[in-house]
Amino acid sequence: MKQKPCIAVVLADWERKEFLPSQERAALEEVSGKLVEAFPTDFADGAAFGDWLAKTGAEILVSCWMAPKLPEDLAERAPGLRYVCHLAGSVKGIVSEDHLKAGLLVTNWGNAIARTVAECGLMLAIAALRRVSHWTVQMHFHGGWKERTNTGTGSLFERRVGLHGFGAISRELAQLLRPFNVEVSTYSPSVPDQLLAEYKVRRAGTLEELFAENDVIIELAALTPKNRGIVTEELLRSIPEGGVFVNIGRGAVVDEAALARVARDGHIQVALDVYGTEPLPEDAEFRGMTNVLLLPHLAGPTVDRRRDATRFGIENIRRYLRDEELESLITAEVYQRST
Repeated sequence: MKQKPCIAVVLADWERKEFLPSQERAALEEVSGKLVEAFPTDFADGAAFGDWLAKTGAEILVSCWMAPKLPEDLAERAPGLRYVCHLAGSVKGIVSEDHLKAGLLVTNWGNAIARTVAECGLMLAIAALRRVSHWTVQMHFHGGWKERTNTGTGSLFERRVGLHGFGAISRELAQLLRPFNVEVSTYSPSVPDQLLAEYKVRRAGTLEELFAENDVIIELAALTPKNRGIVTEELLRSIPEGGVFVNIGRGAVVDEAALARVARDGHIQVALDVYGTEPLPEDAEFRGMTNVLLLPHLAGPTVDRRRDATRFGIENIRRYLRDEELESLITAEVYQRST
């Protein structure tokens, strides 16, 4: 095992409170030979950030959303830095592709957030079936109340649920859905049959089959060049009337103009947490549609569960010290695909 290194922590005050509460701080101190800390606002630019890292002798940097970008000449300015343990998702705000090519190890929160994203997906599906967006607006602003014969609501029990993509979040969702006695299918051609059998999920032969034969579609496909805009108007209109489309994956996988047209027709209920442009523009067509439930990209770790990302990061630091392969390592290929 490697000697315990100097670990630099550069988090904003609120990030420390949410990602590094007392128990996680103690665990980080345990794997560190020396812990040095700074705030992102301490650095005027990337050069100052790099010079500070060199001065501390840090081998590992623990960063999050607010950390400044590392200088392009990092290898010369702070040659001792070997590993960036990023506690959030996208690393593009702190490292460049050239840093990766130069040998800098970088990881993010990986699958540590899968269960909270899945939880949000479940909540959105149920809320859409129950027409929560519609009835919230009616109750708050129009003095609305139900009509016994026309609430328009539905239940998730014994429905057919289609998962577009079968990564870590979909696998968590498959487990969360079990108490509802639903039939779950997925379209994810590269996933082996054995894995689907393990989770009791049926394989849909085509994307067209997935959309046309399920009451609820939950979008979780990876954003690859092939998948950009793959969810078309034709697919969306094939969802059975009264069905639900939920997107907690990537906004750009969907033809959003087509989705807005389908939603405006009232054919389906829609629940969205991600968008092709974020923040969602104030004049976006989705705003004001009462059959479209909108969240501002909140499906990731809730404030109380951000510590999960830290625990994942600390375990990666332990792997680093044992010279083991790191989980959720950001390669140049992963970097290019990420948002």
